[in-house]
Amino acid sequence: QVQVVESGGGLVQPGGSLRLSCAASGTIFRSYAMGWWRQAPGKQREFIAAVASGGGTSYANSVKGRWTISRDYAKNTVDLQMNSLKPEDTAVYYCRSWRDSTDDYWGQGTQVTVSS
Repeated sequence: QVQVVESGGGLVQPGGSLRLSCAASGTIFRSYAMGWWRQAPGKQREFIAAVASGGGTSYANSVKGRWTISRDYAKNTVDLQMNSLKPEDTAVYYCRSWRDSTDDYWGQGTQVTVSS
C-alpha cells in the first residue's frame, strides 16, 4: 500500500517563500512520476509542477521562474520550493505519485495561505 504525505504548508506574506515536502512510502519505484497540484476555493484542481521518472521537470506557466521542484529518488520524496508567493497562490497543495491509471496516489493536501 502506498502512502503520500505532504508537509510544509502555512501562512506567508506576499513575496515570501515556503518549501513543501512530500514523502511517498510503500512500493514506489523510480518509474513513478511525482508532482504537485493545487486547488483554490471554488476552483478545479490544477497542475503545478512534476518530475518525470527520467528526471525531466515541467511547470505550470503561473509558477515558472518562481518555483522549483526537486526529487530524491532514493528517499521517494519530492519538494517544491515556492518563492515570490502571491495571494493567488493560496490553495490546498496536493502531492501525487503515479505510474499509470491503476498506480496513482494522492496525498491529503497541505494548506498554503498567502496574505498580509
